[in-house]
Amino acid sequence: MLTFIHLSKEICLRYMMKKVLFLCTGNSCRSQMAEGILRDLAGDRFEVLSAGTHPTRVHPAGIKVMAEWGIDISHHTSDFVDDYLDAGMDIVITVCDDANQLCPTFPGVIEHIHWSVDDPFVNWSDEEHLLRPYRRTRDKLRARIQEFLGSRD
Repeated sequence: MLTFIHLSKEICLRYMMKKVLFLCTGNSCRSQMAEGILRDLAGDRFEVLSAGTHPTRVHPAGIKVMAEWGIDISHHTSDFVDDYLDAGMDIVITVCDDANQLCPTFPGVIEHIHWSVDDPFVNWSDEEHLLRPYRRTRDKLRARIQEFLGSRD
């Protein structure tokens, strides 16, 4: 006797999507921006998450410069990388050298990519005159993510 299980299209897509984790030290800015950019550019192609080796909080300047592009990361949380060790990651992208050094070993076969992206941190302010390094970081991440997506087509 055959049994058919009907799964919604959404469940099927989630099962087939690769899980991507962006990792930096504080999970406050670079990894948060990368998460938002990949979600925006890739749509439903990936399940995208971010974490830090020493998480703090999402940086208000990062939120502000992403909002300039219509990407809302204000609801993101700063998470600890260990929370994702057993979450079935397919791709881990470290976006800072410290996180690359401290990146734990994820179980299974994962693709580890490293991008050395400068830390834009000045202080915890989001005043206009301090946003230039955050915009540079955002722009650099977008270029890297576009290259990443281009290599996956």
